[in-house]
Amino acid sequence: MDQSDANDAMLQEPIPLANVNGAVLRKVIAWCQHHKDDPVVTDDAESRERRTDDIPSWDVEFLKVDQGTLFELILAANYLDVHGLLDVACKTVANMIKGKTPEEIRRTFNIKNDFTPEEEEQIRRENAWCED
Repeated sequence: MDQSDANDAMLQEPIPLANVNGAVLRKVIAWCQHHKDDPVVTDDAESRERRTDDIPSWDVEFLKVDQGTLFELILAANYLDVHGLLDVACKTVANMIKGKTPEEIRRTFNIKNDFTPEEEEQIRRENAWCED
């Protein structure tokens, strides 16, 4: 068996990805194929401006999926080290939170409120400084 045959044989073997299911992997691959010619972003996280309103329209449409799929895409992008997809998917979640009250956020993400009214009031008092 020459080197070419060995390479071909290796390409035919499945690569297990325990943390990513097939449907999500197909979406990650589709995202990567669409963005394959994008310029490489070299700025470091420290200097990058933290914006959530700069998601390209193609990505906005691509990420119009149910919450479960969106969260699975975030986990897969993190696991597979696909920084661009991780960035736009996290910005999408941030936009789902932005401008909402705690109760609206709970409804959006189906989060049970386990605080008593007294605990909520205490938290509001302790954090009143950031509401101004």
